[in-house]
Amino acid sequence: MPLLKQYPDIEVEFSVDYGFTDIAAERFDAGVRVGNRVDKDMVAVPIAPALRMAVAASPDYLAGKSVPRKPEDLTAHRCVNLRLPTHGGLYAWDFEKGKKQVSVRVQGQTVFNNTFLMLRAALDGMGFAYVPFDIMEQHIQERRLVPVLQDWWPTFPGYHLYYANRRHLSPALALVIEALRYRAPPPRRA
Repeated sequence: MPLLKQYPDIEVEFSVDYGFTDIAAERFDAGVRVGNRVDKDMVAVPIAPALRMAVAASPDYLAGKSVPRKPEDLTAHRCVNLRLPTHGGLYAWDFEKGKKQVSVRVQGQTVFNNTFLMLRAALDGMGFAYVPFDIMEQHIQERRLVPVLQDWWPTFPGYHLYYANRRHLSPALALVIEALRYRAPPPRRA
């Protein structure tokens, strides 16, 4: 992070989990989460582009199996599940095509609380994984994973940094916010 090299007095502590952390109670200045929904006393600043979810499995897993044509077809397959502490149960896979939205509860042998471990399980032939496209894109390009249902992949608001809506931010936090703020690239000209 260039900001830390430029400002050696700024100290940053990272704590990574998939739960919703009460940043005030935990004494953090800011947090990061997918989406821009925060409590009314918080401010959310985008720090990444929109997040597109994707579904894929390894060629080994798919050998001799039918390829899903609609989201509900995934219920006939092994899938790598996600358990989030804030959801209690297993995360349902959301899909959208045009104005149609579908939520599918899938089954499988493995459950993780981390998308990178889910991706690894899919690469190891444990079934379909539903993870952000950007972390599986290279594996798809290199044919280690086979994408399915691309016309159903949903897009969600990307990662946002959130912090308490205070009148006076510390100068260090203001610098971190500006360094991380996502700025969409200008549209390409034809």
